[in-house]
Amino acid sequence: MNHPQSLLVAETGPFQVPKSPITDQASSAVRFSLVVPTYNEGKNVRAIVTILCHLLDEALPNDYELIIVDDDSPDRTWELAQAMTPEYPQLRVIRRQGERGLSTAVIRGWQAASGKILGVIDGDLQHPPEVLLQMLESVQGGADLVVASRHVEGGGVSSWSLTRRILSRGAQVLALTILPGVIGRVSDPMSGYFMLRRSAIAGRTLSPVGYKILIEVIGRGRMNTIAEVGYVFRERQEGESKVTWRQYVDYLHHLLRLRLSLGRVGRIRRSLSQWQLGRFVRFGLVGLTGVFVDTTLLYLLHDPSGLGWALTRSKIIAAEFAIINNFLWNDRWTFGDISSQQRGWRKRFKRLLKFNLVCLIGLGLNVVLLNVLFNSLKVNYLVANLLAIAAVTIWNFWINSRLSWRVTEVTRED
Repeated sequence: MNHPQSLLVAETGPFQVPKSPITDQASSAVRFSLVVPTYNEGKNVRAIVTILCHLLDEALPNDYELIIVDDDSPDRTWELAQAMTPEYPQLRVIRRQGERGLSTAVIRGWQAASGKILGVIDGDLQHPPEVLLQMLESVQGGADLVVASRHVEGGGVSSWSLTRRILSRGAQVLALTILPGVIGRVSDPMSGYFMLRRSAIAGRTLSPVGYKILIEVIGRGRMNTIAEVGYVFRERQEGESKVTWRQYVDYLHHLLRLRLSLGRVGRIRRSLSQWQLGRFVRFGLVGLTGVFVDTTLLYLLHDPSGLGWALTRSKIIAAEFAIINNFLWNDRWTFGDISSQQRGWRKRFKRLLKFNLVCLIGLGLNVVLLNVLFNSLKVNYLVANLLAIAAVTIWNFWINSRLSWRVTEVTRED
């Protein structure tokens, strides 16, 4: 039997979380409200509700609520969830009609929530529920936002294909170039599993597109302290994946719109903060040693008085030696405070591979510029080489500081 009073009416109007929790006769303020957005998750909804309620009953007895926000699923997920409310009194259900989308579903759930801490978890059992306890501990310890990440200690993916891994990392690098001040604050901006204090987002008008609401939350919220905990992304057992190429288009649209709306002053302030400027100076000084290595080897390999090899081949070899030189100095000095916390030859080798990849992309740009300046504009090849190096220095610093050495503002929880 369904209980109509357990089916909530979805909010309309602006996507804005109220500053004070909404309460009525059927509910009172609780510590934690967890939203589960669903669409055609009828095969998973009973399992996810059962697991979450049993977990939270022990951790927060009578001090939480679980809110299913369903986008009027053809398989009537909302109806199946509603039928469980007598068994699980902390369960509330919203059936949305006229609106679609994971990000907006999450916000509508938060708008109806009565908790001081707000969270979101997928309804397909790909996010391990037990990680919620670590996340709650971090919020209660002072964090404004806690993100479950696949890219920190204890995190990973179960059996992703190479193509999927490349797409995921490519999307993250793209985001770093468009929104470095936002994306650079977390290791896994694509995560859909996180929780935050209501006060960190209350009163802010959100404008999400697609599935990646975390980017919107970080960009528009008041996040002084961000923590991360590792989790292993599981493969879906029931139902079908919602990921399509349309989601990648929406993701790009969201990045560009958020980039245009955040304002120049805030971006400049974050970019030119004292530690970042000082780190850039050290990176530049290390780069000068790389210029010496690069230029010396280029001269020895290409000049007629030396080996007289072709310019492009000489440049590639010289640049690779310069990359290794720069990595060793940057790992020891520029980012020494970070690398000292990531000890071991395996982690160092992983940083080297990332650094090499980023710099090789920069090398491609460098080679193109070098040939244009030398062959088309007839600039002396040594001068052309210096100009090309200068042109890609900023690229190398920004991407390496967020990928090879994570220059973030997070506190990681092991």
